[in-house]
Amino acid sequence: MDPRPVAEAPPVEKSIIDNGVYVDGHRTDSPATLAETFRVLRTRPASMAWIGLYRPAESQILAVADEFGLHELAVEDAIVAHQRPKLERYGETLFVVLRPARYLDAVEEVDFGELHVFVGPDFVLTVRHSEVPNLAAVRHRMEGDPELLRRGPEAVLYAILDAVVDGYAPVVAGLQNDIDEIETEVFGGDPKVSRRIYELSREVIEFQRATRPLVGVLDGLVGGFDKYGIDEELQRHLRDVTDHAITVVERVDGFRQMLQDILTVNATLVGQAQNEEMKGLTEASYTQNEDLKRISAWAAILFAPTLIGTVYGMNFEHMPELSWTVGYPLALLAMVLLSVALYAMFKRRGWL
Repeated sequence: MDPRPVAEAPPVEKSIIDNGVYVDGHRTDSPATLAETFRVLRTRPASMAWIGLYRPAESQILAVADEFGLHELAVEDAIVAHQRPKLERYGETLFVVLRPARYLDAVEEVDFGELHVFVGPDFVLTVRHSEVPNLAAVRHRMEGDPELLRRGPEAVLYAILDAVVDGYAPVVAGLQNDIDEIETEVFGGDPKVSRRIYELSREVIEFQRATRPLVGVLDGLVGGFDKYGIDEELQRHLRDVTDHAITVVERVDGFRQMLQDILTVNATLVGQAQNEEMKGLTEASYTQNEDLKRISAWAAILFAPTLIGTVYGMNFEHMPELSWTVGYPLALLAMVLLSVALYAMFKRRGWL
């Protein structure tokens, strides 16, 4: 049999969302192909390329990596994805992994994405594996601020970091609202609240994994200010982003502790409810047992005279007691005495 033909990967241009060349903070070119982008960079001094890729195939990433000379380890991370936030420097190229997030109101869940950013001396390459963040808005913002954009690729990296951290604010607000609802459900006795606490705890843990390493990434950038001669204005902006990221991390850490406390309270309330239910069942069983004892006692008391009356109601011919003058009074007396004796016995034992 003939081997099946291998599907040829589409050109890298199919995964490009936007491709621009900037000089002195202004967009001068929008090349249709990467080859044209590289030609413009080589022929135009002090230019910078900003290329955005969306879910590229492996061959597409490799094509870009060959042109920009990206390190193979960074390229491998960009291909495999599913990385934690980190900062790596390979020669003159900076490789940053970010985990943006957004809150989905319809399903009350957090959607996590992944973004890889390559920053070189004259280029910024973003590889986006998810819907977030909206880098088109970041690009539009930067193009509207040439003073900031002319500071180079580091300014673009700052803007991306700022957008990712700002995108965490709605997520924090959504999680806070979920926790408030859960607190209401816990004290309202909702039986499904335990599952919701567990699911929300998993989202908070995932959010911690996305935000906590980001502080280390920002600290690494801040620590390299002097060594790599980062612009003073960018330093101020990055410190501001770091402050916001720390605030988010502290809020998320607080959410996790709150959920643990809520889970403990819920377990206590469930235990109390079960104890109350068991107490109610015990009391009902005790009441039924007392009623049963009373019924049994009266049945025994009534059974004694009935037995005597039944014996003398058989009307056999040879029953000497039937011919006694005192037979009838004796039978009645026996019924009364036996009933009184049984009543006294049951009363003493607490059955009546």
